Amino acid sequence: MVFAHEAGLAGQIEVIHHETSPTNRNEAVYAQNPLGKVPVLVRPGLPPLFDSDVICEYLDTLHSGRPLIPREGEAHWHALRVQAVAKGMADSGIAVRWETSRRPEALRYQPLRDGHTQKLLASYDWLEQGLDVDGPVHIGHIAVATSLSWLEFRGLPGFRDGRPNLVAWYEEFITRPSMRATPLSGETQD
Repeated sequence: MVFAHEAGLAGQIEVIHHETSPTNRNEAVYAQNPLGKVPVLVRPGLPPLFDSDVICEYLDTLHSGRPLIPREGEAHWHALRVQAVAKGMADSGIAVRWETSRRPEALRYQPLRDGHTQKLLASYDWLEQGLDVDGPVHIGHIAVATSLSWLEFRGLPGFRDGRPNLVAWYEEFITRPSMRATPLSGETQD
């Protein structure tokens, strides 16, 4: 939704929240996405789109402003590389969450949690050095900001210690109207 706000399309999207997870099957979501995951963009008369990356790429074709996914050259590859780091952070954050609070304690595997924690810390360090903080907003920025926001919201391993560039960039980015319009709230039930 942050991408939709940045593209000026949020007003054209009706958001319906669905809870779903591997242990809490949601039939309405599975009917649209065989992976049972959200988000899913339901398009009238067309097949649904799922996965944030695919949905954002589609939305980028629907507005007349500057593309949020650079179309060519190193800017394209840099934005996608930053987006990939953000997606990996989210995946590792989900894994840490399962191994610390969601899986029954007797089934938690500390080496897996520790390995994913190290991936998070290495990603934060990479972003401290490799995130382009000047220039126009792109898909990578949106993905990093939303991933960091979710990681912090869920109390997962933090990025703030020893990373002043990343912290300063993040603190500025979260003041954007797109981020303020999409606050995180709630707790999943499984």
